[in-house]
Amino acid sequence: MSEPWVGAGKVRAREAAGVLELVVDGLTTQAKYYKPLIYEFFRKEWRGSRPAWGDFSVEIDMDYVGEPPWLDLDNLAKALLDAIKGYAFHDDAQVARLLVQRRPGERERISIRVARLEGA
Repeated sequence: MSEPWVGAGKVRAREAAGVLELVVDGLTTQAKYYKPLIYEFFRKEWRGSRPAWGDFSVEIDMDYVGEPPWLDLDNLAKALLDAIKGYAFHDDAQVARLLVQRRPGERERISIRVARLEGA
């Protein structure tokens, strides 16, 4: 994806060919921290496409450095899906495929990739 990133703070996003990528720099063990942070980014900075109907695939990667943080991935996924609801899709019930993983990385961040499923 070669589209430029929108956003200069902790949250950045880009969209191309119907795929929305969102990156949040830094990690916290409080999943509820992400919902207002991402919501404010979309409200203030995002001018991408409108939410769509149909089925979606969402991939969430939590990259960490050192020891893995003590954070329930299911709580993280729920907070992130709630934050992007209304921007990527109308309702998180439209998510037909969800992959959430924690993995070692070079920097602490959360990456979200939202794509419309074929035939949806």
